[in-house]
Amino acid sequence: MKISARNALKGTIKSITKGPVNAEVVIDIGGGKLVTSMITAHAVENLGLKEGKEAYAVVKASEVMVAVD
Repeated sequence: MKISARNALKGTIKSITKGPVNAEVVIDIGGGKLVTSMITAHAVENLGLKEGKEAYAVVKASEVMVAVD
């Protein structure tokens, strides 16, 4: 796989929670760290995602926001 994003974190799919439109995919990247992504349910099917399968969490963003009360 070649990709322009510099933040590609390889891991194992820990869980997939499907809704009618979107799905929450949790990827275990090791060291007790999890990355969670919301993608379309269609993308889950297209990519053949299953728990236990290896996958990459690819982060491509110009900004990351953090907020507190």
